Formats: sequence, structure tokens, C-alpha cells
Amino acid sequence: MPELRKDPIIGRWVIISTERGKRPHDFVVEPEVSRGGFCPFDEGNEHTTPPEIMSYREPGTAPNSPGWRLRVVGNKFPALVMEGQLDRAGEGMFDKMNGIGAHEVIIETPDHNATLTTIPLEGFMDVLSAYRDRVVALSQDPRFKYVVVFKNSGRAAGASLEHTHSQLIGLPIVPELVQEELAGSKFYYNYKERCVFCDMIRQELQQLVRVVLENEEFLAICPFAPRSPFEVWILPKNHLSSYVDLTQDSCRLLAQVFQETLQRLEKVIGKAPYNFILHTAPFREPELTYYHWHFEIMPKLTLMAGFEWGSGFFINPTPPEDAAQYLREAQL
Repeated sequence: MPELRKDPIIGRWVIISTERGKRPHDFVVEPEVSRGGFCPFDEGNEHTTPPEIMSYREPGTAPNSPGWRLRVVGNKFPALVMEGQLDRAGEGMFDKMNGIGAHEVIIETPDHNATLTTIPLEGFMDVLSAYRDRVVALSQDPRFKYVVVFKNSGRAAGASLEHTHSQLIGLPIVPELVQEELAGSKFYYNYKERCVFCDMIRQELQQLVRVVLENEEFLAICPFAPRSPFEVWILPKNHLSSYVDLTQDSCRLLAQVFQETLQRLEKVIGKAPYNFILHTAPFREPELTYYHWHFEIMPKLTLMAGFEWGSGFFINPTPPEDAAQYLREAQL
């Protein structure tokens, strides 16, 4: 029988449609067709991108030249621009401000054919470190309140270039979804005097039915009320509200869990398009006792149609318990 499940953090309901129950091979994943041609992210083409904002390089190599392991550049077609002031204003009952923000691209490797599942672990660590470094740097700008760090992998997930890369957008406001998570987490904490994420981690480690993998510091789970098939969250086991507190030692352990999770997803559902997003505390907040940073990985295996848009419900044909089992049992 289908189930309605409620997300314990923001109260969002999802439908686990067991009547439509789907196993991994039931999903049709369109193969990505290489577009070939010139790639501005390849090593040697540095002059074709906006200037380097940050890079991890071999000693003695100059900015905007070969010799890099990872580069961060401005987005050539930014959603928001850095120059100017917000100039908040009202127009009758409507509010508006200038489109001020940061829009950056993290080019994860000079190898055009590499992905986050194939790069060396040290390369994955570079990616995670770059996220932290850029969030720290942008938090110094008083105009910004939050940075959304995200990856679009595959054309159906919104990637316009094949070369593996992530993006971030610095915002002058805290996104509504993050505000909902903060409010829901705070409500739970005020009621129970415990962090909802910490309670979730404890229960998942006791039950072990939705756990994908873990190590000393990090845990990958299929959440209880997932919006999409094979949705996975990666969380630190210890309570930390801000991603900027990630240490270098912890970065290695996070990279191990994160990369293996992506490898297991690829093994089970093929090279399906996916998005992942970093959820972290807003800028200039003290350590929040009620919130817990985490990554959410969302494979693009289903489509939102009229019911989803009209109701706010998500319909998921694969129970998370089944998804976690498939991922745990994948032979890498």
C-alpha cells in the first residue's frame, strides 16, 4: 500500500508510491552524448574563462595559466553581479532590490574526461576544500547572508558544459528553503531540547535500514521521506551547524564517504543526471544548537508534473529502505 511520509525537519509530505514500486533497472536513463568541440574549462584554455578568483596550483605556476589542480572563476553568464549596492525599495505592495551577488564556477579538475567518481581522493578533497574556502571568503562581504553551493551533473540536471564543475551563488538573503529548515529545526529543539538531525542520525544508526555507508565521522543515508528515488544525504555524525568548521582531517573522511556514495549511485542507477546541494548555517551566526550542515544528493529519475507543482507533494516510486539496500549491496 502507498504511504504518506512526513519530513521531520520542515514538515513536507511525500508519497511513497509502492504500487508503482521501481527497482534500479526500471528507470530509463538517457545516455549523455558527448558534444565534443572546444571546452573553455580544459587546461590550456584558461584565457577563455573569466579571471581566476582562486586556484590550487603547482608551485611556480601563474594564475590564469596551466599547472592547476582546481580553479574557481566567475560565471561568464552570472545570475547576479558583484558590483553595486542592494538599494532595497518598495513598489507599492511589492519589494525589490538590485541583483547583487556572487556567481562562481568551481572547475574541479583539468582532466576533461574525469568525474567526481573517478578523480583521485585528493582531488575530491580539493573540491570540498574549495567550497569551504569560498564560503569563508564571501562571508566577509557584508552584503551577503548566504552562499548556495551546488552541482548540476548531466544535461537533464542543468549542466551546460560536460567538463565536471560545481557552482556557487552568494546571496543577499537567506533562501526560503533554508529558512524553513532553520525554523523547523528550531521548533523541534525548543520542544525536545535536542537537534532533529542528531536524533535522526542516532535512529538511523540504530535501525540501519536506510544507512548507505559510514566512517568515523560521516554518514550517508537515504532519508525517511525522500523527494526522489535514491535521494541520499551526507551528514557529519558530530553536531556542526556550519560547513566552514570542516577541518582538513575531516575533509578526507568526508571525501571518502561522498565519493563512494556517488560511485555506488553510478553503479546502481548508471550515469543518471543528479544535483547536489550544500545546506549550512547562514553567515555570521554563532554555532546553532538546533541545526546541522549536510549535503543532499538528488538523482534526476522522475519528473515533476501537474500534481507535484499544484500540491507541493513529491511522488517517489522507490522506498528509501529499498534504495539504501541496493546501494549498500552494490559491488564496486
